[in-house]
Amino acid sequence: MIRDLHSTVSWLFIISNGLVGLWSLAAHQWPAARHRAGWIAVGVAQAIIVAQVVLGVLLQTSEDIDSGQHQLYGFAAFMSIGIIFAYRNEMRDKPYLLYGLGSLWLMGLGLRAIYLV
Repeated sequence: MIRDLHSTVSWLFIISNGLVGLWSLAAHQWPAARHRAGWIAVGVAQAIIVAQVVLGVLLQTSEDIDSGQHQLYGFAAFMSIGIIFAYRNEMRDKPYLLYGLGSLWLMGLGLRAIYLV
């Protein structure tokens, strides 16, 4: 059951971060695309990553799975959330660019993790 949920949430991870990345880049370019709902979507997409990491840890412990590169990419995504957040003051004048590129980076980490299974 945890394995199926982990597989399903992985696609939510990838799709949600891809979409918010594209929205953020559009909002960077066109001010008319800047809405509060976009920031809520960024938070939801990042919360999905946290849930995915928790599910992965539960799966690893319940099925006694050896660590590998798949887990490396999951934890890299988890840590990247903090790094992106930490750069918000540095990029205060370009937050949409930061979260756009950051979200696409997260999507890429998710894709890489899937292909290592």
